[in-house]
Amino acid sequence: MSAFAARYARAFADVIFEARLDAEATRRQLGDFTAAWRESADLREVFLDPSFPADQKVAILDKLNARLGMAVQVRNFIAVLIQHDRMADYGEIVRAFEYELNRRLGISEVEVTTARPLDAAGRQRLEAQIAELTRTRVQATFSEDDSLLGGVIVRVGSTVYDGSIRGRLSRLREELVADQSA
Repeated sequence: MSAFAARYARAFADVIFEARLDAEATRRQLGDFTAAWRESADLREVFLDPSFPADQKVAILDKLNARLGMAVQVRNFIAVLIQHDRMADYGEIVRAFEYELNRRLGISEVEVTTARPLDAAGRQRLEAQIAELTRTRVQATFSEDDSLLGGVIVRVGSTVYDGSIRGRLSRLREELVADQSA
């Protein structure tokens, strides 16, 4: 995450918390704008065109907001990005905001990789175990990697918990090599 994205994210999170806005409603509103952004090549083209005046871009944002119904603070955040010519970095800034919001709410973003897909009950059990380990609420993203053979790899921030069979075999191999050279 770039330093400028983190600065915008922290500033927007400050505004959200000071205004006591509902975090989930804010996420939804940003998600609605993001969906419109992704779906409309014309919108992206205008907002990314440096020759198009910022005040006209904000007027377009206001017309879009009449349909989306974003809170004033969310609209103003996007307007600031437009005025500072940061819409090319919109996705990165929103990801940084999501991270900052989760950090302030005590939610750990967790990446879970398993050898096979887990059913809903398995995912819930694993999330509960990770929440107990991290002593935070957990927002997990699940993926599969059949090269793991079995087990699970959990990434919480920069910390990796490798409970995969592949990881265990790798550690066993390292131990055997170390024993032979000793």
